[in-house]
Amino acid sequence: MARFSFIVVERPDSFGSFEQFAMALGGIKELGFLGVEFNLTGPTGYEVDAIARVAESIDLPVVSFLTGANYFGDGLCLSSPRAEVRRQAVERLQAYTQIAARFGALLVIGQMQGFLSDEPNRAVGEARIEEGLKPVVAAAERNGTTIAFEPVNHLQAGFHNTLDDVMALAARLDSPRFKPMLDAFHMNIEEKSMTEPIHRAGQSLSHFHLCESNGSFLGTGHFDFRAILAALEHTGYAGYVSVKVYREPWAVAAPATMKFLSGLTNQRKP
Repeated sequence: MARFSFIVVERPDSFGSFEQFAMALGGIKELGFLGVEFNLTGPTGYEVDAIARVAESIDLPVVSFLTGANYFGDGLCLSSPRAEVRRQAVERLQAYTQIAARFGALLVIGQMQGFLSDEPNRAVGEARIEEGLKPVVAAAERNGTTIAFEPVNHLQAGFHNTLDDVMALAARLDSPRFKPMLDAFHMNIEEKSMTEPIHRAGQSLSHFHLCESNGSFLGTGHFDFRAILAALEHTGYAGYVSVKVYREPWAVAAPATMKFLSGLTNQRKP
């Protein structure tokens, strides 16, 4: 049975007060989610103490931190032709391995690779990314943090777009703290099947994002979520399945998501 967590796309400081933020996380837990996932931005992350206080007080694990906002907000990019930008990106990610370790959470890396507009030569860009990841992986090993490296579709990242790309990178880096993850939204664009990559990743799969084809509520696109969840179950995947809804605030998306998932679970019962 999948363990579902919910990706909170809003910043904690957007909730108006600490109390409102705490109420939001409490509401997510009451709906039946077993964890939450947040974006990390800024040189030391944002509102980390607030997240820790609330998560610990209501016993709701933070299962993962996303890092892509550091590219879109601060321009930090592992493929950048500017050495200073690459250095800052590496240092930011190294610091994030410590934050993730505090929560026992995964650290998701994907969009901080950058676009082909940052480095048009794919081979050069991927070489820079791999070189930059080495000290990040070393920091993850020191801190006991696992990096979940995400194959991001070619419209949202310029490098390592497929599971094969990421698995080859993982083999070269050769660390138990660097593992591939999958996201249904990106799989739909880059892979030939919505279930075969799950089987191909097998026991190396570190994390999974469940997102509808249109980025909205689950069930409003064309994905067969029963087949996806069955594939995860068949491989023995024991991690969290984090649900991502791009287009709606948490207060609308979380209840609708759990209603849909509960319907799937009930239909799968004998």
